[in-house]
Amino acid sequence: MKSIVKTKTVTSDEAVKIIKSDDNVFIHGNCSFPSALVNSMCKRYNELDNVKLIQLLTFLDAPYVQEEMIDHFRVVSLFTGGNVRKAVNEGKADFIPVFLSEIPILIEKKKLPIDVCLLHLSPPDEHGFCSFALSNDCAKTASENAKIIIAQINPNMPRVLGDNFININRIDYAVEIDEPIPEFTHSKNISKEESECYEQIGKHISGLIQDGSTLQMGIGVIPDTVLKFLTDKKDLGIHTEMFSDNLINLIETGVINGEKKTLLPGKVVSSFMLGTKMCFDYMNNNPIFEFRPTKFVNDPFIVSRNDNMVSINSALEVDLTGQICADSIGVKNYSGFGGQLDFIRGATRSVNGKPIIAFTSTAKGGTLSRITPFLKQGAGVTTTRADAHFIITEYGIADLFGKSIRERVKSMINISHPKFRDGLERYAFEVLKVR
Repeated sequence: MKSIVKTKTVTSDEAVKIIKSDDNVFIHGNCSFPSALVNSMCKRYNELDNVKLIQLLTFLDAPYVQEEMIDHFRVVSLFTGGNVRKAVNEGKADFIPVFLSEIPILIEKKKLPIDVCLLHLSPPDEHGFCSFALSNDCAKTASENAKIIIAQINPNMPRVLGDNFININRIDYAVEIDEPIPEFTHSKNISKEESECYEQIGKHISGLIQDGSTLQMGIGVIPDTVLKFLTDKKDLGIHTEMFSDNLINLIETGVINGEKKTLLPGKVVSSFMLGTKMCFDYMNNNPIFEFRPTKFVNDPFIVSRNDNMVSINSALEVDLTGQICADSIGVKNYSGFGGQLDFIRGATRSVNGKPIIAFTSTAKGGTLSRITPFLKQGAGVTTTRADAHFIITEYGIADLFGKSIRERVKSMINISHPKFRDGLERYAFEVLKVR
């Protein structure tokens, strides 16, 4: 197998010479960001024009949004991270609002055609199969629909199992590198007061999780905090688009074993992970992990086949009637749709499922209420009020499903921060006529 790799092996600078003006280039994301290939591509920026760079979340440096490269590369963001957020909001990059489950449809139907796919993979096994490793998400679909595939082959990349492989024969150019895998940790500095809020939210959520439940956790501090309060649970399962390091302890202690799952029992089903080397090493050749593309993992109908499905996601703001904004701050793009509504709808249709949106009641050091009379002008509705079920802050739980506007408004005010309740009640009385 090494001989096959050698016939395809070139330097990163040589490999990216195949990229030409007007190409659509898919960039592997998350902890699988192909830095060597990206850096080599960016060195050629003066030779290229109108190259579209299609990506989901990336968290390392994004040199292609530097000012001198703006006219040569155009980012097409499917989920906006901090490294391209400024460019998107200045009109120097594009954002496509789309569910994570439906991005593969855009690719397969050529609404988002892929000319060149840049990947970061594990070395091939004895049968020639390289693992997409830490980030399957839409990368596998992109590779299946790309004209040219260029892959970084890295011995430090874990071999993560599942529908998570590509044969070396499918790869046009292989670039052998030996460097540490990019690690992801939450960089937010959390005050003692904020930490206490998160812990209270974690306790509220854990009270809704029964033994034998299957969990989905979105990105952020709250899903990670919830895991700390599940140590007394039994037979939990995982079906989630992503996870991070904190999951491992619950697997090792047997809290998560997947034995009661009604879909793929015994497996931690996911599509990508954001974490550290500790987790990478644990996942290597570990048969409990089953990574699959988001067109499977995030499909609401697939999700619903898990009985007792609990989805846990967050929000930037929620209005008094239950409209949830998680992807923008007013007109400014912040992130993306991701898998929030995929899993909310999947959990809704699950037997005994529970869709949860959780967030701290305030933002900006307590100066802004996240529960608002109405969403900011220009804000997107990530999840409709008809999809809203359990809304949780540190002040409690509002169960909105099947509730009237009047009932919803009262429930939402009850879980808002006390210092904002008078203003919310005044608006509810004067504008919404809630008495």
